[in-house]
Amino acid sequence: MHITLRQLEVFTEVLKSGSTTQASVVLSLSQSAVSAALADIEGQLGVQLFDRVGKRLVINEHGRLLYPKALALLEQAGEIERLFSRDGGSLRIGASSTIGNYMLPGMIASYRLDFPDTPIELNVGNTDDVINAVANFRVDLGLIEGPCRMPELVTQAWLDDELVVFAAPDHPLTKGPVTLEALSEAPWILRERGSGTREVLDHLLLSQLPDFHLVMELGNSEAIKHAVRHGIGISCLSRRVVDEQLKTGSLVALSLPIEPLVRKLYLIHHRQKHISNALSRFLTYCC
Repeated sequence: MHITLRQLEVFTEVLKSGSTTQASVVLSLSQSAVSAALADIEGQLGVQLFDRVGKRLVINEHGRLLYPKALALLEQAGEIERLFSRDGGSLRIGASSTIGNYMLPGMIASYRLDFPDTPIELNVGNTDDVINAVANFRVDLGLIEGPCRMPELVTQAWLDDELVVFAAPDHPLTKGPVTLEALSEAPWILRERGSGTREVLDHLLLSQLPDFHLVMELGNSEAIKHAVRHGIGISCLSRRVVDEQLKTGSLVALSLPIEPLVRKLYLIHHRQKHISNALSRFLTYCC
């Protein structure tokens, strides 16, 4: 059985109009098309929906049984059309912690000023979490701090992000020139493995400190800042994460004897994911 919405629409309009002629005018169809659609639905159901009384169509018990269900289906279809004609679909976004906690809130706020009716779900985790969520279609878009090597995902370079090594104001490394040897001997507090910050830091800096002293791994940037402020060790995070503390002097950036630590941030989505108008609009706010 393949009853179509058009057939249900013809049936309800014939019932309201009382004739195929009038229904054809309302639906902007030919009378023969209306008659054919009505005959098709009656044929699929195996019953007549109207009694033919001369040239008039009079609804019978079968038509009265179908009418409320047909109206309900047509109303639901109309709701779906109205929902997506104004791009009201929800957005599901996954972001690694630096992006999700320190960058996206402002972007989402700007987006919602222009599109307040679009529901947005934001899931924050480490880079591996976000990659897996995108790969399994749990989110529509991922914003990550490290590279993605899954061939089924499209990866697009997005923004540059500077990493800064920092310490408490009274830490010995703030008093003089910083050497790689001094960095290697200092106690380090780092993000957990699987985070984009940790992967980039391993590649850009820690590979030059083979014997560095790791004292703590934490999965939260705020916890790392507090631990460093209390003198437990030094760390490295995005400048965006520690900018406020650097300005107030509660944390101090260390001048490194190497090139600045700059990484790329990335946008990712599944190759088979349809990019809706709502998602395309959101991407214009991600700058």
